[in-house]
Amino acid sequence: MTRFQQGYIYETKFAFFVRFYTIEIVDGTERRVQRSHRLCFKDDTHNSKTCKAVRRLAAEHMVEVNAQVTPLVNRTVANFWDKVYLPFIEENLRNSTVHGYKQVWNQHLKPHFGQMMLRDYKTVTGSVFLTSLAKRLGRHTVQHIRSLASGIFTHALNVGAVESNPWHDVRVLGRTIEPGETQHYTLEEAENVISALRCHLDAQAVVALAFFVGLRPGEIQGLRWEDLTDGWVHVRRAVVRNIVGETKTSGSVASLPVIAPVKTVLALWWEKQGRPTDGWVFPNSKGKPRDLRTTVNKIRPTLEEAGLPWKTLYAGRRGAATILTELTGNAVAAKELLRHRNLAVTTAKYVKAVPAALLEGMRLLEEKAGGHDADE
Repeated sequence: MTRFQQGYIYETKFAFFVRFYTIEIVDGTERRVQRSHRLCFKDDTHNSKTCKAVRRLAAEHMVEVNAQVTPLVNRTVANFWDKVYLPFIEENLRNSTVHGYKQVWNQHLKPHFGQMMLRDYKTVTGSVFLTSLAKRLGRHTVQHIRSLASGIFTHALNVGAVESNPWHDVRVLGRTIEPGETQHYTLEEAENVISALRCHLDAQAVVALAFFVGLRPGEIQGLRWEDLTDGWVHVRRAVVRNIVGETKTSGSVASLPVIAPVKTVLALWWEKQGRPTDGWVFPNSKGKPRDLRTTVNKIRPTLEEAGLPWKTLYAGRRGAATILTELTGNAVAAKELLRHRNLAVTTAKYVKAVPAALLEGMRLLEEKAGGHDADE
């Protein structure tokens, strides 16, 4: 049984501290270590280590400490997420990935795990849970949920909190819902959208960068004027949840050519901004990268008034890949524009089938086959 701690209060350097023991993971092993926490600086209210105000602060902190020092094998899944796994991924993964994991945890896994203990979780519990989700959620969403749950228990296995990963063999026992078709913009639609936004130069530039350069929203938000040189845009960073950081992958750092329609709208925006030589391309009122949701709030009503659909910035990125594939006859150029490691990702998720491509392909097949009737 874990020993309850009251903590030892002491004074030093005109401040009061509380000393206690906690459990930390050191080199993959659980260890009990001594730590101190500053409670407050000394003042008229907090004047001695035995006064009520100081003792109350110590008691409040020790409630949290006592909750944390439970040995890993005796923890709930939720406690392990809060105290071990979440700090681990925040230190080692990109902001965008951590944000996605938090969404999955809060929306799906936290309610499911409740007060379940790590050591008591069974494979059958996970299978029943996933099977119930598969009846109302798409296949990709269910896979994301399964992946995170398995990752939590894999980490627990590696730090000695469990003897095996119960999610290793978790499966959906039945059919899954096929993912819906994602949208994209055709070249004509992209041109119409940019034309409709002529009174909003910033929105026009944002859309052009997505539709014709294939930039992700976070990459657009992270652009600086120094990144635009001699007809090229140099992708060097991304902004996720308003935090400036690395791009989605190391391969996303690249230099991409800027074609005439994009040069034109960027030049107009540059003029309106006072011809800056540095700084964020799309700043907010505080001089920081603008949250593109404020720009989208301009785009939606403008397009609605013009009778044009708004399909998101990612639809423009998918449209750019589709247009390039149509023009070149393969997806290689689209892969390079989108900066995917694998051509299969480009063709499966970003290049959209179009009737014109099918008809042209069948025409070429007919010519190759000789155009003979079956009964000749």
